[in-house]
Amino acid sequence: MQVFRGFHHPGIASACALTIGNFDGVHRGHQAMLALLQSEAQHRGLPSCVLSFEPHPRDYFAAKSGKPELAPARIATLRDKLSELERCGIDQVIVLRFDERLASLPAQDFIDQVLRQGLGVRYVLVGDDFRFGAKRQGDYATLDAAGARHGFDVARMMSYEVHGLRVSSSAVREALAAGDMKNAARLLGRPYSISGHVVHGAKLGRSLGETGAGKADGFRTLNLRFPHDKPAAMGIFAVRVHGLAGTALDGVASLGRRPTVDDSGRVLLEVHCLDWPAALEREGAYGKLMRVELLHKLRDEARYDGLDALTAAIRQDVVQAREFLAAHPAPYVKVSRQTTRDRI
Repeated sequence: MQVFRGFHHPGIASACALTIGNFDGVHRGHQAMLALLQSEAQHRGLPSCVLSFEPHPRDYFAAKSGKPELAPARIATLRDKLSELERCGIDQVIVLRFDERLASLPAQDFIDQVLRQGLGVRYVLVGDDFRFGAKRQGDYATLDAAGARHGFDVARMMSYEVHGLRVSSSAVREALAAGDMKNAARLLGRPYSISGHVVHGAKLGRSLGETGAGKADGFRTLNLRFPHDKPAAMGIFAVRVHGLAGTALDGVASLGRRPTVDDSGRVLLEVHCLDWPAALEREGAYGKLMRVELLHKLRDEARYDGLDALTAAIRQDVVQAREFLAAHPAPYVKVSRQTTRDRI
C-alpha cells in the first residue's frame, strides 16, 4: 500500500476508486465499506484509494474554538490506522492536512480541486452521513450531482449494524471509555491494540519492587508513545504483546499520564511483560516495533502517595493480569521476523 501526504506527488494513480473519511479505528463498518470499495475498484480496473485527514477535523475545530474538550478521544494512531487500511487491501492512502485552507474550501471547489484534479476519481463511495466542504455545505446529493455532470459514479453505503446496533467510531470510543474491551473487540472485529517502536523511558520500573541481589529489574517496562492527548482507552490492562518474540507475550500495561511519577501530561503506554523473553537480554527491545493488544481492563489509573503504594498496586495488577490471561490463553501464532518499517 502506498501512502502520500497530500496529492501533489508523481506516484499517485491518475484515476481511482475512492472513499473519504477519518477511519478512526477502522471498525467493522469501515471494513465493510472498504470491501465494497475494493470490489468496485476491481470491477472498474482501478486502484482503491482512501482519502483521510490529520488532524481529525473535529480536533481542528475544537482547537480553533478554544474548546479542546470538544475534540474526540482518539482510538488509533495514524500508524495503526494505516496498518489496518493495508490489511483491508487498500492500494493507496492520501492523508490531507486538515487546516484553515481545507476547512474553508467550498464543497464545489473540494470536488474540483481535490477529487477531480487531484485524484482523478472515477468512483466515489461515502457513508450515509457524509458531509464536506466549508460549513459542511456538501452532502451526498451534492456529490451525486457533480458525478452526473463530470462522469464519475457516486454510491452511498448505509449504516453497518451488529446485533441491531450501529457500528461507529463513537460506539467504539464509548466501549473503550467504559473499559468494555469485549464489546470494543466485537465492534472492531479484532482485539483493540496499539503499536509503535519501543522508546527509552525514565527506567523507574526497574527499581520498583527491588528485594536484593538478582532482583534489580523490578517491574521493567516497554514504553510506547501515544501521540494524542485524549486516548479513547485509559487505565491498567491485561495485555498480549506481539513482535518481540516468536509468540505473543503476556503482560500488564498502563495507558495514561502516570500521575504518581510524571506531571508532564504526556500519554504513554507502559508494558510489563510477565515473563521477560531471554532472547531480548536486558536492552534488546529498544527500537523494535511491537503491537500491544489491550484485552481486559483491570482498573482506572490512580495517583498514589508514594512509590511503595504504587509498587503494591502494580503487584496486585500483575496477579490479576496473570489470572485473566491464564483463563484466556492465546492461540499459537508464529510471528515473522521484523523488517524495516516507516516511522509514521
